[in-house]
Amino acid sequence: MAAGTDAHTLTWATAWMCVTFTRGLGPEEVFARYGADPGQARPLDADEASDLLPGGSGDGEVSLLRSGRLGDWAFCVEEDGAVGSWNEVLTALSRGTETYSVLTTDGLDVFQYWRDGECVENFEPGMEHTRPERPDSWWDRVESALAEHEGEDTGMAPVVALLLDHLGIPLDDTTLAAPWPTLTLTETDTPSPPRGDTYAGEGPVPPQHPLGG
Repeated sequence: MAAGTDAHTLTWATAWMCVTFTRGLGPEEVFARYGADPGQARPLDADEASDLLPGGSGDGEVSLLRSGRLGDWAFCVEEDGAVGSWNEVLTALSRGTETYSVLTTDGLDVFQYWRDGECVENFEPGMEHTRPERPDSWWDRVESALAEHEGEDTGMAPVVALLLDHLGIPLDDTTLAAPWPTLTLTETDTPSPPRGDTYAGEGPVPPQHPLGG
């Protein structure tokens, strides 16, 4: 297990983003399970990748996906979208394995854990009515991590740091800035987002389109 990841080294996780961690997959398979064409991926560093987003992005119509493998885990960092929080995508990602998802948007943060196509837990930190009933839930650990940075502008970085320590992998700003397989994903490429009053039967409903979904 990695020791004490500093949330302040994860500025990429402080604002609008969604990240997934899936055991045992490579970037090509991750992209495919997101509904993207892996053949479109190119190794780009953070600056080069940012040039792929159209001007005035932020409406969720185009997501920037950057994926790689660290140890036993594949990560996929999504900028300007929330596809990595969708029921269909997490069902596919976790098929035959397990997946963690952390989402932060304007006004909504969501933590999810899926295993073999099933949602194990899904909650919005700080919102007690979404607290899972299972005794080994991540709720207390997530709440403690966020409480340590109360009043700081760290977003969900403390939660991502908690996960990185648990998984034993590094994904700080320097690591993510290096070249990683990168592509863009449009709404028309992705599976239909989930609808209804609940998401996978428990917890909050992550936004399907960042500005009104």
